[in-house]
Amino acid sequence: MSVACIGECMIELSEQSDGSLARGFGGDTLNTALYLARLGVAVDYVTALGDDVWSDEMAAAWGREGIGLGEVRRLPGRMPGLYIIRTDAAGERSFHYWRDQAAARDLFAEPGGAATRAALAAYDLVYVSGISLSLYGESGRAALFETLAALRARGGRVAFDTNYRPRGWPVWEVAQAAFREALAQADLIFASMEDLDWLFGAAGEAEVLRHRGRAEIVLKASNGRAPVARVLHGTSDTVVPAEPAARVVDTTAAGDSFAAGYLAARLAGLDPEAAAVRAHRLAGAVIGHRGAVIPREAMPDLDLPGRGA
Repeated sequence: MSVACIGECMIELSEQSDGSLARGFGGDTLNTALYLARLGVAVDYVTALGDDVWSDEMAAAWGREGIGLGEVRRLPGRMPGLYIIRTDAAGERSFHYWRDQAAARDLFAEPGGAATRAALAAYDLVYVSGISLSLYGESGRAALFETLAALRARGGRVAFDTNYRPRGWPVWEVAQAAFREALAQADLIFASMEDLDWLFGAAGEAEVLRHRGRAEIVLKASNGRAPVARVLHGTSDTVVPAEPAARVVDTTAAGDSFAAGYLAARLAGLDPEAAAVRAHRLAGAVIGHRGAVIPREAMPDLDLPGRGA
């Protein structure tokens, strides 16, 4: 099974309690790729980087995590984007971006865009998010959607995580149209009720549930400190609650790691409800640590058939 995650990794500056900044790397689909790799899934990351030292460091770090780099394009003279995370006393985070000239935005531009599209269309499963959609502009999104349609036409599958960030979409109607197209192309949908409320208001849940039966759907919502996932596949409709987290330090990458845990479990042959249990377990461990990527020794055992932690 060939798996790819598509999107952007940025330079991450995380504000510490004393006001200092700790540097790392992060991005929603990159986080998912990293946790998939740690869970034993062979996964490639499809993006564009520059030819600067930070791009070199990123690619080297991904390689050490076991992420495939064969479809990482390097654009001369370009650099990654940058963002700062601020975290409040409750562990909730806010993001502040500098990314308008990021190399990842030109993933589908020539020269090289056609080769990227051909490579993407050959995967068995491609994971993409709402943040990925916000990167490419109208022509880039059209190229992406055409590529995903070609992938699905040859029997591949698309997983889509709504992951909506309003600041990435200056025109709300453009965001709505892009998300509707992505939902229509997805075989597996991860959707948070918060994202759907922002995007579609009271009609948000209906926008996703209209794809029930065609797509496997995981609707995520928060019930106090214990998130819940409503899992819909075929005629089944099951609510899978998470165990209350032992502690909440930083919610960065909670959704990204949830998606990784769910996908890894499904690829290992578990049913959707069992996959949601594993996804909650991984996300619960991630939010107990600061930053998007937890230490390897903190990875929980998800008890996946044929795989380790």
